[in-house]
Amino acid sequence: MVLCRPRGTRRTTELALAIVSAVLLSSCQTSEVLSSADVDPTSAVTGGDVSRSDLDQGKLQFMNGNYGLAEKHFREAVELRRDNAEALMGLAACYDRLGRFDLADRTYSQLLKVAGRQPRIVNNMGYSHYLRGEKAKARTLLLEARAALPGDNTIEANLALLDRS
Repeated sequence: MVLCRPRGTRRTTELALAIVSAVLLSSCQTSEVLSSADVDPTSAVTGGDVSRSDLDQGKLQFMNGNYGLAEKHFREAVELRRDNAEALMGLAACYDRLGRFDLADRTYSQLLKVAGRQPRIVNNMGYSHYLRGEKAKARTLLLEARAALPGDNTIEANLALLDRS
């Protein structure tokens, strides 16, 4: 993938990358990263948002399992827009995958301040505690998420994963 591109093709390339990212995210059953539909639509404004390119790159790298590179892009997106809930969610998920739970907790705390206690965020926090082996805390958070968003496939999959462990 080419990261540098001529100025005239930036918007077209970003649009194509956003479409590819949306398709990839919609096919992922247990992704910890929120798609743009999962967050307040104002959390990532596309028109003129310089953090959008890093957000899209972060999503793409995350979906490819490149959590270190994804972390870099999500972190840069957050540095450009501290209120970017999508980037914060992606950053926290990367920290979880990298085993940096101290940084994940700090990022989830910041995310809760920006976006509020949404079920998808609580779900990801529950999954984070599952990864740490903290099953009781994971169950509490996942059940809270289920109560707020009954029937959600990702939450149900995470509860089933917890039940099997």
